[in-house]
Amino acid sequence: MRIVLILVAVVALAALSSCGGEVAPRPDLLFVSTRDGDYAIYEMNGDGHAQRRLTEATPDTSSPSGLYFQIDPAWSPDGSSIAFASRRAGSFDIYAMRSDGTGTRRLTATRGDDTHPTWSPDGARIAFERDGDIFVMESDGSPARPITRTQASDNDPAWSPSGAWIAFARRLPGESEREIWVMRPDGSGAKRLTVLHGSSINPSWSPDGSRLVFASNIIGSLYDLYVVGLADTRVRRLTRRGPDAIEPAWSPDGSTIAFAQDGSISTTDLIGQSEALTDSSNNDSSPAWNPRPPTGDE
Repeated sequence: MRIVLILVAVVALAALSSCGGEVAPRPDLLFVSTRDGDYAIYEMNGDGHAQRRLTEATPDTSSPSGLYFQIDPAWSPDGSSIAFASRRAGSFDIYAMRSDGTGTRRLTATRGDDTHPTWSPDGARIAFERDGDIFVMESDGSPARPITRTQASDNDPAWSPSGAWIAFARRLPGESEREIWVMRPDGSGAKRLTVLHGSSINPSWSPDGSRLVFASNIIGSLYDLYVVGLADTRVRRLTRRGPDAIEPAWSPDGSTIAFAQDGSISTTDLIGQSEALTDSSNNDSSPAWNPRPPTGDE
């Protein structure tokens, strides 16, 4: 009888672990979902299990300020905080909260739209996009200063692991194409990495800082993922299946890239073997890897 009871308990625990949302995530990944009616941040294990909403707030979704409650999540380098963008006060501003979803504080407050936060590797600063320019501020929200002030449209900043570069997508004046560029954190030394004559967006650094993965629509107007080196700027196509693959995020161990595709979060290895982690009916997007994911034993 004792053996039977132990087996029943083991089976019950296994079943509980396999049900998304019934156990706490480790968590390995953040992502955005509208499964509850508003854009909110969720977390899950790297295998797609234990999906749950990070914060319990239930905003009024009858207006944009409630609908776009939390988007663009970005982990701090030590995994203790999460920066994100929200329209809860009208226009998009940058906010930060603890990794458990508590202690939300507002970092920017302007009439412009502030989106796509990215942390410096020492956690001291945050770069973000404001209406087509890239700004940098202290991580406590100290006054932000622009590091791009050109006629170009600059988007999707991503701070390199070494801290030496910020990658971004740039559309030059009079052009419809976007290419991937890098610059120093003060805005100097800007240089173009890609010349693909399409819309190249969403750069994300490899953990060693030698490469970037990004999305581009250069083949048949379909977005796929591509990899480019910082020194060797040859471009390699990574995904080869529809629909659009966007918003890539490189895992801390360098083996996996998470991305959004057709309303779900998927992962791919570096040879393009992909696996879906979430259900596309939930309209999931914007994956972000925990830079210091806890182990399953913690």
